[in-house]
Formats: sequence, structure tokens, C-alpha cells
Amino acid sequence: MTTVTAELLTVPEVMARLKLGRSTVYDLIRSRRLTSITIGRSRRVPADAVREFITCEIKKAA
Repeated sequence: MTTVTAELLTVPEVMARLKLGRSTVYDLIRSRRLTSITIGRSRRVPADAVREFITCEIKKAA
């Protein structure tokens, strides 16, 4: 049995962490550059996915 403990962030929390607007965050989700899941009618983004996105963007910029 595998235990997964991931911090799930709301879109407003992701907006605050990335300093981006709502539309941009949803565009990143829609284009699959930022992983997310849907629970009921709520969209959640794993904190690890935000860190991976930042790391990937830093590598692209280098």
C-alpha cells in the first residue's frame, strides 16, 4: 500500500505563490504545464507541481 501526502493548493493560493493572475494560472492548467486535479467541482494543484513548474521555467531561462 502506498501512502501519498501531498499539499493541495487552491487556484488563488497558486496565484499568490506564482504572482500570476487567475487567467494565466488556468491557461497553465489547460495547457498541462501545471498539473491539477478536480475534486467535485473544485480544482486543486499539488504543491509539488508548482515547485516542478518553477524549476522547469528556471531551466528554460538558463
